[in-house]
Amino acid sequence: MVEKIEYEGMTFAIVLRKDYGEDGVNFITSQDEPIQLGVLKHERGAKIKTHIHKNQPRTITEVQEVLHVDYGKVEAEFYESSGKKVAATILNSGDTILLLRGGHGFNILEDSKIIEVKQGPYCGVEEDKQLLETNLDEE
Repeated sequence: MVEKIEYEGMTFAIVLRKDYGEDGVNFITSQDEPIQLGVLKHERGAKIKTHIHKNQPRTITEVQEVLHVDYGKVEAEFYESSGKKVAATILNSGDTILLLRGGHGFNILEDSKIIEVKQGPYCGVEEDKQLLETNLDEE
């Protein structure tokens, strides 16, 4: 199952639920996203041809992240740049989320282990993140 978190025509995130199980190679993202999320489901004995990715200059203007909840339960909240909360969803063990744009925050609801993948290089908190003043009245 795939869930899109959208607000005013913009996709903030894509949640890939643990039970997603389409056969073959299935990319969840459109080809123009700076990071691609796909699921490769093959039967035993299948082979993915040995390959290398060609170096190509790319300009990335948005940092995107993938989080995989190895175990636990996490609430993901989504915000527009003004700090207004626009959506929330619960992530369970085995779920994966691709954070495409907008603001986000997390509430850890159970002891959790989360694996994070994002574009680098990492420049430190001061240069990498802008904290939002969230509008608590709208929650």
